[in-house]
Amino acid sequence: MPESSTEPFDCCAEFTFTPADLARLRFAFSPVSEAVASLRLLQDPGRHALHLPWIRAVRPRLGAMDLRLLFALAPLGPYLPDFLTPPPTSPLPDITAELGLVASADPDVAAAEVARVPAADTAPVREFLADPAAGTARVAAQLRLYWDTALAPYWPQIRGLFESEVLRRSRQLAREGAAVMFNDLHENVRWEAGVLRVRTLAWQRSGPLFGDGIILVPSVFQWPDTLVMAEPYQPMLIYPAPGVATVWQQGPVPTPDALNALIGRTRARVLVSLTEPVTTVMLARRLGMAPGAVSQHLKVLHTAGLLARHRNGREVFYSCSPLGLALGTRS
Repeated sequence: MPESSTEPFDCCAEFTFTPADLARLRFAFSPVSEAVASLRLLQDPGRHALHLPWIRAVRPRLGAMDLRLLFALAPLGPYLPDFLTPPPTSPLPDITAELGLVASADPDVAAAEVARVPAADTAPVREFLADPAAGTARVAAQLRLYWDTALAPYWPQIRGLFESEVLRRSRQLAREGAAVMFNDLHENVRWEAGVLRVRTLAWQRSGPLFGDGIILVPSVFQWPDTLVMAEPYQPMLIYPAPGVATVWQQGPVPTPDALNALIGRTRARVLVSLTEPVTTVMLARRLGMAPGAVSQHLKVLHTAGLLARHRNGREVFYSCSPLGLALGTRS
């Protein structure tokens, strides 16, 4: 998978859209892509201080885990084997389904991709290349263990951020069109006259999408860069989700004294924390509260007309109503 960067590079991936491609444009998110991106972050933690709270929390748990193969296959730099990050097959994929795709990747394709990584002459990679079919299964098993240890405890708030972002972008696309949505996505991404251009580090691609459309995948651990994938896979653009910093925020939220006196300090914290649509679980994690307690406060605030709520699949998202927004900002 070629990587794009916020740094100025001359390379560019271009995708020419037809009406059929626009009709197949969709949003999704990918647990396994997040796992792979987080592996790269662990190899250079000083690069993104934004994620230091997560790094400090998970590093002690990873001490006994052998991550040499995963680190070798997910190195820092412009290249990543595509089989590690299969395009999501549904808007709300789970880690088990995606790891099944990794384990069942075509061995010849996986070997060709792995042979291009910088660490191809290391022992873990040589072992993979000696038996790629066993190698893909081994990678999937190690990713499962890594996921359970490092990411599963944080997935509720990460997923909540993604669901909020997908909902927001879907509405933006419907209301304002593809040009506005794409040009607001990331500084590496530009849309003009039906052509999507993404700056990349070391990869050129130009041509039509052939009716395949493209999947837009928000990311926490890919911040602040972008990634692109194309043929022979389903074209995919991974971009950093806005609000990444809120994922690791927990604990006290400053609230105005007047608002505390009016609705109580805890409900004031809940109201002020609703800077974007969130689920109960995501907000509970952010505030360090029990989901049941947060649910009760959300219900009261909604009944009072201070919150709006909407359903997206199985999840209910809460956001400030105009009255709640005015009350929270003017108190």
